[in-house]
Amino acid sequence: MKAVRIHTFGGPEVLQIEDVARPVPASDEILVQVHASGVNPVDWVVREGGNDALRSFLTLPLTIGWDAAGIVAEVGSDVTSFQKGDAVYGIPNFPGDGSYAEYCAAKANQFARKPTSIGFTEAAGVPLAGLTAWTALFEHGKLQPGQRVLIQGASGGVGSFAVQFAKAKGAYVIGSASAGNLEYLKQLGADEVVDYRSQQLTDVVHDVDVVIEASPLRDNAERLKAVAVLKNGGIFVSVNLDYPFSEEMLAALAQKHATGALSANQPRQDWLTEMAELIDAGKVKVFISNVFPLEQVAEAHRESATWHVRGKLILEVKKDSEPV
Repeated sequence: MKAVRIHTFGGPEVLQIEDVARPVPASDEILVQVHASGVNPVDWVVREGGNDALRSFLTLPLTIGWDAAGIVAEVGSDVTSFQKGDAVYGIPNFPGDGSYAEYCAAKANQFARKPTSIGFTEAAGVPLAGLTAWTALFEHGKLQPGQRVLIQGASGGVGSFAVQFAKAKGAYVIGSASAGNLEYLKQLGADEVVDYRSQQLTDVVHDVDVVIEASPLRDNAERLKAVAVLKNGGIFVSVNLDYPFSEEMLAALAQKHATGALSANQPRQDWLTEMAELIDAGKVKVFISNVFPLEQVAEAHRESATWHVRGKLILEVKKDSEPV
């Protein structure tokens, strides 16, 4: 099968399409014939050699990609939740058999049935960003209906889902982004929008129950502003695992009796299933910025690394019209 591999860390030029052996699923795994793969910042962070949170997990050579939608080709002997031919979406093993490939193997509990109302291309844009948003909002943020949530970096892949999930669950959503993305945030359902460049956060936002830092900015001053708009006892959650809280940040949280958490996504089948239900109910939409054939994987990485992508980038591994 064809797969995008790296044998050394570096720029987009280290991405190579190679013929490799098809993975064999373990007893608790499924083998997925990949139709499409999402492209996420973690992909090119890994390609460059990882950050402090990832580096110790990486061994070469490595197949990139942790966002997949496709058809179940084989099931392990202990798997009862899927059968051959099921249309699924989810997260391949990390690190392991990446989704920039014609097939990937993964723990069955990291996949769920694909939303029926969208194709494989859209579905491939959901799992990693969606689960990152879901984990931050509901596992660490404990977000409840009627609460006020501020989502920083709300127009990106994670932020776009966070806005929609929070709104679907009955929260009051405040989205922060650049001026050109504010209308987009309103389309997503944000109740209020903030231009983080021209507006002073502490002047326009108050009494927030939960802050979700989905912005790629590693800026301690911005974090302190976000803590300032929290209610006493509020919760600040960041998805930037490689950027621990500073002493100043911890002191600010303590002064507000607030909780701070660094949130890694949890690849849970039940959450993927619930997300699919929200998509099929029309409460969550998947916004695709660009679709690249597998051969243009380097260009997809270059676009992702600009940090100016609205919605999701997708690699098309197999056209939906092609026979299975």
